[in-house]
Amino acid sequence: MTTLVKKAPLKFAYWVPNVSGGLVISDIEQRTSWDFDYNRKLAQLAEHAGFEYALTQIRFTAGYGADNQHESVSFSQGLLGATQKLKVIAALLPGPWNPTLAAKQIATISHLTAGRIAVNIVSGWFRGEFKAIGEPWLDHEERYLRSEEFIRCLRGIWQEDAFSFNGDFYRYRDYVMKPKPLQPLPEIFQGGSSRAARDMAARVSDWYFTNGNDLEGIRQQVLDIQQKAVDNDHKVRIGVNGFVIARETEEQAQQVLHEIIAKANPQAVGGFASEVKNAGSASPEGEGNWAKSGFEDLVQYNDGFKTNLIGTPQQIAERIVALKQVGVDLLLLGFLHFQEEVEYFGREVLPRVRELERQEQAHD
Repeated sequence: MTTLVKKAPLKFAYWVPNVSGGLVISDIEQRTSWDFDYNRKLAQLAEHAGFEYALTQIRFTAGYGADNQHESVSFSQGLLGATQKLKVIAALLPGPWNPTLAAKQIATISHLTAGRIAVNIVSGWFRGEFKAIGEPWLDHEERYLRSEEFIRCLRGIWQEDAFSFNGDFYRYRDYVMKPKPLQPLPEIFQGGSSRAARDMAARVSDWYFTNGNDLEGIRQQVLDIQQKAVDNDHKVRIGVNGFVIARETEEQAQQVLHEIIAKANPQAVGGFASEVKNAGSASPEGEGNWAKSGFEDLVQYNDGFKTNLIGTPQQIAERIVALKQVGVDLLLLGFLHFQEEVEYFGREVLPRVRELERQEQAHD
């Protein structure tokens, strides 16, 4: 197997539960809350545990257990005020946001937080949400074209003294925005597994998030995007979604997984599957996010079970380092009981990852 050896230590991010319902569509107990007091403490625990990033979610409407949703940019600022080092990635959805508002919001937060704000540009998968809020639902290719223009405009507004742009979705003429964000500029993340998503990342994004997958699937995605980035004289780093179930024994971890799936809400999973498979299969090659996901995969929103971070701390650490060996730079992680499991991950898994990385470096 061809590997892409990464010298830099892996980075770790966690999904911020600013949306109710946790990270699985299941009636299993989730000792996780969407409220700010819970999330403030979680951010502090994650920072202490060794997480570099937190990713806030953006949802505007209820569905699939997400009855309550806090807005991502405001929530990110609150978490930044409660931490010292953690960088928070605020999800932005082109359509409800335009680049002017986003550029101004993020520049201000950059100054308020010593540059610890980043953004995740979400192209959109929930057609019902767009309909509910009166936003036009673009086809798959158009959504990514709009997102690419959004990113180009964000970066141009932040970098240029007088920004001009003439696109299909956004237009500017000698727009001056001051103050600019602090240097280095806020990092720009994006997600997606389709060809359009990878192509966009290889042209404009700093980071590319992909759904969970097995090692070979991730390796193929990384090789594709990195070759395209080289062709574009661009650099992009890779983040992968994973759902962690770390227990003292593999049997205990597997029992938790089986309980999550056994208690899945079939109606909610089915509704989610209908929405996301429409989004995933809409790409010309039919291989967007979730296009090949089964019922059990969809119980975790972003195919996190596929990454197989389920077992003992040592097993999970070894699988994480294997992901690094196929070109992954960052793990975006979800948990069942966030506070206690983030703390456990920092105590039992991360030190093992760092030791394996040291051993790997020593053998190079």
